[in-house]
Amino acid sequence: MPKFDETKPFVPVRIAVLTVSDSRSLADDRSGQVLVDRIEAAGHVVAHHDIMPDERNDIAEKLRVWCADKDVDVVITTGGTGLTGRDVSVEAHRDVYEKEIEAFSTVFTIVSMKKIGTSAVQSRATGGVAQGTYLFALPGSPGACKDAWDEILVHQLDYRHLPCNFVEIFPRLEEKLRRK
Repeated sequence: MPKFDETKPFVPVRIAVLTVSDSRSLADDRSGQVLVDRIEAAGHVVAHHDIMPDERNDIAEKLRVWCADKDVDVVITTGGTGLTGRDVSVEAHRDVYEKEIEAFSTVFTIVSMKKIGTSAVQSRATGGVAQGTYLFALPGSPGACKDAWDEILVHQLDYRHLPCNFVEIFPRLEEKLRRK
């Protein structure tokens, strides 16, 4: 189970939340709000919270803009990870990724299996890195957002988490730029 080094300081992370939906507004965005509430409860900062329709190019452009924003360390999207024709968040994310975090999908599937059984095969949750920013695409259900945050992201976005975490390698995500 997760362990924490209480001698290390907590490092707040700046997180942007994007809901991808053709039918919701910020006023009735339960999944995005679940993430916002959990991010703030964990002591992190919500850098942006927005909603937009399932349009691959527009989603990818928003991800690129937020990745270029020095006030954003992590982008989490919710929605558009399913199998229907309008579900294009995964493709938009992959248009932006420099590196994919393949194990994120695997771990999310394991977490989901415990909650929804074999229905977990219908999720295409994904994670990656671009421009020194972590990106995660989560399903659009509040339950899936809770599971991803509570079981994976709250730990990996905590500098005190052992044996390793995403926060401790932030400074090294753009090493390739320093080699030139």
